[in-house]
This record gives sequence, structure tokens and C-alpha cells, in this order.
Amino acid sequence: MRKTIIAPSVLSANLSCLLEDSRNVIDQGADWIHLDVMDGHFVPNLSFGPPVIKSLRDGISDVFFDCHMMVSHPWNWVEAVKKAGGSGYTFHIETTPEESQFFGLLNDIRAKGMKTGIALKPGTQLSEMLYDGIRRGLIDMVLIMTVEPGFSGQKFMADMMEKVRSLRRDFPELNVEVDGGVKVENIDIVADAGANVIVSATGVFEHPNPREAIRVMRESIDSKQNNSN
Repeated sequence: MRKTIIAPSVLSANLSCLLEDSRNVIDQGADWIHLDVMDGHFVPNLSFGPPVIKSLRDGISDVFFDCHMMVSHPWNWVEAVKKAGGSGYTFHIETTPEESQFFGLLNDIRAKGMKTGIALKPGTQLSEMLYDGIRRGLIDMVLIMTVEPGFSGQKFMADMMEKVRSLRRDFPELNVEVDGGVKVENIDIVADAGANVIVSATGVFEHPNPREAIRVMRESIDSKQNNSN
């Protein structure tokens, strides 16, 4: 059975005490820490980069750092993210339209010892190039954006679940991640579509009881996975 993974996005944490907040959500049941790296070009916002990842890694040694690279030139960041302590490197397929660049970057990430992820903006459809990468064993996870990337707190786009359903149907064991507006109020929609990696920013960090939010999300995904087996 696929593993259910809850990955709170620290984009909604208190950045003045980022390490403390990150440790706190792990203590309350989260599996991964999701790190949104934004360059101000691919998306109209700046967040943080490798120095912040390294600072977190210095204080959290044994947790998977899920690095979502919302950057225009993701091939320029691989070495720095690896050295900073990144565990997974997810880049946007929109930044690598040429197959040679797409597969070259996947191979570079894997050569550096990180897990590979491919992210799709809401307007980007599943493609044969993506499917080819999955079939060749080069892609560990696909991230379906359910908001426009760049800012937390946006409204969840339920119509993106069709992409999730297609991926789950075609690749039953693939890690399928959903990111954007996911909260306890809509987690059942995500679970029914077949996602197993859940990114939530405000849905965890702004919930009155983050431990309860994580528990509800996990139980919803687990329940759907158990019923589908």
C-alpha cells in the first residue's frame, strides 16, 4: 500500500521562529517538511533559498525536506539545494519544455542523491514526456498544483483532481502530491482522487489544533487507500 505522507508547507509558518515551528509540526505528526523556494521570476514572489534550508537542516537532521522549486532555471539550483540538505527536488515541467533538458535535469538530481519530483501548474496538462519519465523510473513523485503557485492561502481548485485521478489510475504506486488550499474541509476530495502526499500551509499552521488537522488528513487518505485495495 502507498504510504500516506503529510508535508506541511512552512510558507505559512512564523518565519521569525521557522526552526521551532518546523520541529513543532513534526512533533505533532507530520512526515515531511515542504519548502517552497521562489525566485521572484517563475512566480511573482520571493521566499527563501538554500541558506534557509541549510539552517533548518542543521536543526532537523532526520526529516525529509521536500523542496518545491518555483524557479525559472531549476538546473542552476540542484547542487546548492543538495549541499543545503534537500531530500527531494521538485521542479516545474513548464521550465523544461525540451526533452533533453527535462531528462538531463532528472538525471542530474538523481545523480546528486535526491528524489525527483515534477510539478504542474493548474493550466498544464499531463503529457507524454511526463509519462515517459515515470515509466523510465526517473520520477519519484508528481505534484499537482491546486492553486496558482506563488502565494499561500488561495482557494483550492477541485477541478485539478482529474489529473490526480488519471495519474493514480495509470501509476498505482506513484507518489502523487497535491499542493494548494488543502485543508481538513476538503481533504476527502483529495483522498477520493487518489493523492497520497498532502501539502498544507494555512490548513496546518493556521488551524486551531495542528495535531488534529494532521490526524484528520492522514485518516482520510488512509481510509481511501484501504478501501481501494
